[in-house]
Amino acid sequence: MSGLAIVAKQLGAAVTGSDRGESSYTERLRQRGIEPLLGHRAENVPPGAEVVYSTAVPPSNPERAAAAGRELHRADLLAQIASLRRCLAVTGTHGKTTTAGMVVQALHGCGLEPSYVIGGELRATGANAGWGRGEWIVVEADESDRSLLKLTPEIAVLTNAELDHHSTYSSRLELEQTFREFMSRAGESAVVWDRPRLRALCPRDAIPYDAPEPELIPGGSRFRFHEVLVELSVPGAHNAVNAAGALTAATLAGADPALAAAALRAYAGARRRFELLGESDHGVPVYDDYAHHPTEVAAVIDAARTLRPRRVVAVFQPHLYSRTQALAQRFGVALARADVVAVLDVYAARERAEEFPGVDGRLIAAAAADAARGRTVGWVPTFDAARMFLVTTLRPGDLCLLMGAGDVDQLGRSLVHAPG
Repeated sequence: MSGLAIVAKQLGAAVTGSDRGESSYTERLRQRGIEPLLGHRAENVPPGAEVVYSTAVPPSNPERAAAAGRELHRADLLAQIASLRRCLAVTGTHGKTTTAGMVVQALHGCGLEPSYVIGGELRATGANAGWGRGEWIVVEADESDRSLLKLTPEIAVLTNAELDHHSTYSSRLELEQTFREFMSRAGESAVVWDRPRLRALCPRDAIPYDAPEPELIPGGSRFRFHEVLVELSVPGAHNAVNAAGALTAATLAGADPALAAAALRAYAGARRRFELLGESDHGVPVYDDYAHHPTEVAAVIDAARTLRPRRVVAVFQPHLYSRTQALAQRFGVALARADVVAVLDVYAARERAEEFPGVDGRLIAAAAADAARGRTVGWVPTFDAARMFLVTTLRPGDLCLLMGAGDVDQLGRSLVHAPG
């Protein structure tokens, strides 16, 4: 939503908006001349204004009610903006923000000056959106509410496909049908991670990509992309695959492969994607990541291992009761890859606890304990309990990794001195 606000203002619209409370995004909007109002009230809506809302905002919201007949889902506004440029859209269960951010970086490095609206702030630009002078716009195509089907991109990228949003999809087959429909909309090229199940969701002429057996080094990786050496400064084999997808798409959009690969050397990641928050009082580096699915959790823990810490201490905040209920066992197995595990209670987001009786973070903590073979697993439902656990657990040489799509980064920031 903040990215759409930024681009709408750059395109000349008068933009106002509201949020439940302060966040890093509200401050960044102020820096760009947009003053967010705190709290949702009918009087926040200027006369005659069009109200843009996300799926998380119910029809009963007073601002939506005040704008009856003048409402626009965020996906419709994104589609309107995307139609103003040649559209390159990235979809998939995992890796959308990183892959899209890498495409933006690669196109910038080739002088193509793309516009973009993505799901996380790029560290290189300090923003999650911008209106460039080039002919391309890079966007994330969100499958969580099927809003990706509002887009008709020239180039479409599919990173992977796993069932994640259980309140939207009743089965993996239903999710795959949504991806299949989206990838069929690619007007010029469909780009897909080279896996048989994923290629089956794409047109026959889809262009596959991969980064098989990258050389993993502390804090990064190396691999070859069509005879061009690619060197990354973001860790993990998963990011090498993301980079291969980004380079494939960027090349199709007109980027020179060598220049694009060189640009990715400077890719520093996006906010909340293996972001170093600082060090604890004991000199332990504290990283924050948006990982909220078992596959993501496992990949980020493996990436942390490439930094060669003495121990990886993982703190996980489950996101959504429906996801916790469906994937608790898989979360436990993924978290057991760490040396020490702490599990917070569920960040409810748009769901209500009373609709999921018996579902809380203890389900994941118990599953992690079962899979950890005697290693320490802590059930720490509150931030205060987690801080106490970490103060008594962290030792020099450890790496502390916080994961989740909720507000667990606030816990991390309370533990550290800022980097630099």
